[in-house]
Amino acid sequence: MYFCAVKRRLRIILVFLFFLLSRNGWAGDRTSFSLDEIILDIYNAITEISETDFEQLQSDLYALHESPIDLNNTSDEELTQLYFLSPRQIDDILMYADKHPFQELYELRMIPSLEDYEIRDLLPFVKITQQTTDITNTIYPKEVFAHAKHEIITRLDARNIENFEGTDPVYFHTRYRFDYQRKVIFGAQLRRPTGGLAADLQYGAYLQLRNITPHLHTLVAGNYQASFGQGLVLASVFHAGKSMYVQSVGQNIEGLRYYSSVDGEGLHGAGATFRWEWGKATRLDATALYSMKRTNDSTWHHLVGANLSLRHKRLHFQLTALENIYTDSIRPYRDAAYNRHYFRGRNQAVLGASFRYNHGWFDAFGEVATAQNHQITNDQPPIINEKWGIGVLAGSRFYPTSGVSLIALYRYYSPFFDNVLGYAFSETSRIGDENGGYLAFDITRLAHWRFSGYADVFRFSGPKYGIPQYPSLGYDAMFELKYNRSHEITESLHHAYWLSLRSRAKKKGDLSTFSLRAQFDWHSGPWSLRTTADANLIPNRNNDSTSTRNNVSYGASIAQDFALDFSQLSSFNAKPPLTLKLRVQWFDAREWANRIHLYEHDVLYAWSIPAVYGLGGRFILNLRWQIIPQLAMYLRLSETVYSKQWATIHSRPSTRTDIHLLLRAKL
Repeated sequence: MYFCAVKRRLRIILVFLFFLLSRNGWAGDRTSFSLDEIILDIYNAITEISETDFEQLQSDLYALHESPIDLNNTSDEELTQLYFLSPRQIDDILMYADKHPFQELYELRMIPSLEDYEIRDLLPFVKITQQTTDITNTIYPKEVFAHAKHEIITRLDARNIENFEGTDPVYFHTRYRFDYQRKVIFGAQLRRPTGGLAADLQYGAYLQLRNITPHLHTLVAGNYQASFGQGLVLASVFHAGKSMYVQSVGQNIEGLRYYSSVDGEGLHGAGATFRWEWGKATRLDATALYSMKRTNDSTWHHLVGANLSLRHKRLHFQLTALENIYTDSIRPYRDAAYNRHYFRGRNQAVLGASFRYNHGWFDAFGEVATAQNHQITNDQPPIINEKWGIGVLAGSRFYPTSGVSLIALYRYYSPFFDNVLGYAFSETSRIGDENGGYLAFDITRLAHWRFSGYADVFRFSGPKYGIPQYPSLGYDAMFELKYNRSHEITESLHHAYWLSLRSRAKKKGDLSTFSLRAQFDWHSGPWSLRTTADANLIPNRNNDSTSTRNNVSYGASIAQDFALDFSQLSSFNAKPPLTLKLRVQWFDAREWANRIHLYEHDVLYAWSIPAVYGLGGRFILNLRWQIIPQLAMYLRLSETVYSKQWATIHSRPSTRTDIHLLLRAKL
């Protein structure tokens, strides 16, 4: 009954589809149909339990799809950008290519640590060339401009059309990208947020050069990101945290990289990495960076940093040092118990050392860091004492036999360890005042089956945001069972289906949550279906008056996805260059604590993971039309319909409609 309001729009959409299907078109250089499904799988594995920049992740994956990694001429730096690959899988790929270069992609099946469905995820991002080249070739300007790829994107959103209370419901975003084999990357963009004025325009630009000279490995300028070690000192904008990719725990995309967003994250300045190599066994990298950005109307943040990285055979060791300089003394936005140990002052030094050692069946990693901080006493007047917080993270991976992986990790962050630019494995988004242990397993010995899970126990000695009681003890445990079956390992994976069941139990403060997700995927050529069912249960906490009867609150959702790539239909004589994705979702989550997060397809380089709660339904339509080989249009229509009774009780509008439109031009 909750979908009556979308009938009229659905009729308009069907007429629009009929118009598109009646026209001839070009298949052109379309984005892989399976690529969207792979990105969706990555999001589903990490969205519930991480705070990360999905826009940057999606931009990186599409860039790798446009300029695939050459498996015969690659490095661990490149392969680490494929988040779903574990450190062992990366090492195995490099070792295989070194001993006998790949002749075809399907030799990946010869690598024991790669399963068939993992090869499916890998195929859109890799290629093979028969001639081995030197990846440190000098860049020639004529070649760069002759073979570079250009991309221009313009996006318009109309958000919450019926009930928007701001000045303007329109979101505008345009960007340009220049890419030469990912060796020379330049980009610029302009954005106006929803509800803003003409003066609220946000803009940014970035430049990245790789392998410029034999020793100048990377040069970045403008908006960029940097990450070293385990992230205790400096971390990139992509924060994976705990996820179902348990083998990737402790792995980060290290080094300097461009940042293609203007949302205020990342660094703004310049950085360079110099490299010296002695054969294939030893490599030394030296990195220097500088950043300057405004923290508020009157304060500027200057960052000066350096990193020294040494790789010798199986050992990787790093030293990192940062100095944060503020033009005015800073303090937390509000005085609250949970932020009493947040950094205060004008100068902060952060130092760290990290390592990784790989010995086949055993892989160890860790980092220790210290950050300058200050303690304010209760004296009158208050006295400020200098403190140095300590952060320690250590972990290991064991591979006792083929198809079995065991992971263990321990972290300790002292109360005074507060580093705004750091993000390491943690229960909270801001590392500090935490002590915990993590155990995980991943078993793929049985054909088509995968068993994975983790258990994490953590303790806070002081109050945390939303957790006033202290000391407090919590846990987070998750188990996932997957069944994968396919008849071919191809990019489109004809006649394949997947079934997964995920359960999770978590306690943080006085809030205990139990959740379950069941998902079934079916893929056959151009057709794709996905059914997702979610449920969660929260026992009453402290006799909260807002909870439902029987002292229990719950949330439930069922979503049905349908996707079709018309350009792959064999029954069409003139195959329309059109991809269609539909979702219909019902949800019943009466309280905010029972909200359900489920990734939704959006226009290119955009992501949507709304927190749905209340009682109602949701309808989403995504269209991709390749107008000509150089021009594509993306359209997304979404509508949420709440039950009138629930909307009246909670004083909310009964409907919400969003429209996203994007045009992409490639040269």
